[in-house]
Amino acid sequence: MDLPNAFIGQTNPPSEKEIASTLGHAVDSWTELIAWLEKKGIAIGDWHSISPQKYGWGLRPSLKKRTILYLGPCEGCFRTSFVLGDKAVAAALASGLPKTILTEISEARRYAEGTGIRVMVRKPGDLAAVRKLVEIKLAN
Repeated sequence: MDLPNAFIGQTNPPSEKEIASTLGHAVDSWTELIAWLEKKGIAIGDWHSISPQKYGWGLRPSLKKRTILYLGPCEGCFRTSFVLGDKAVAAALASGLPKTILTEISEARRYAEGTGIRVMVRKPGDLAAVRKLVEIKLAN
């Protein structure tokens, strides 16, 4: 089940305190992922929203001008979203990712920008698949 962004309707980007309160136990995974991305040279950047009233707020970690993934805080967890090109899709399908993610990739609709998938992070163990997808995205 896909949970809505926790900051829909909020006019300003969330503060660190609001993020910690909203994510609950998942804040440790959020912090760990952010630190790992930064170690890889991926800039976290500023909070963005196409429409805070409709979609809420999110981060777009990027390498140079290339968005690597999207991060969206939800109540008690957070969403990671990826747009994968054809080479990255092929690499992901051959990578040994969890079956649920492989199924999502296989069934996802392909757009001109690529194939979009989402991975919810509720516990530290969910980060392994996210890291693998980041590595695939960087390599392809």
